[in-house]
Amino acid sequence: MIRDYIEEANFEDTGFSYTLSLISGKHKMVILYCLMEFGTVRFNALKRYLKKVSDKTLSNNLKELEADRLILRKEYPQIPPKVEYSLSDRGRSLMAVLDQLCVWGEENREL
Repeated sequence: MIRDYIEEANFEDTGFSYTLSLISGKHKMVILYCLMEFGTVRFNALKRYLKKVSDKTLSNNLKELEADRLILRKEYPQIPPKVEYSLSDRGRSLMAVLDQLCVWGEENREL
C-alpha cells in the first residue's frame, strides 16, 4: 500500500532533498543564474544584479555556495581588493537543471 511506503520513506535521504539544500534560500539560485549568464562577476556587480540584498546576506550566500563547491572565488592581491566569482565545474553541472527551470518559466508564465 502507498501508505506503508510513505511511512517508511525519508525525504531527507533523496537526491532531491540534497539538491534543495544546496540551492535553497532567496538568493542562491539567482546568484547561480547570474554567473551562468555573465560568467565571472565581481561582488558589487552581483549586488546590483540582485537589487535589494545586504552586503552581509550576499556575502553569506557566496560563502555557502563556495563551501558547497558550486562557485569559485578568486581574490587578487591589490588595493582596493578585487574579488571575482565564477561557477565551478560542479556548479556548471547544475546549470542544466537551472536552465530547465527557466524554460518552464518562459513557457508557463502569464503575461
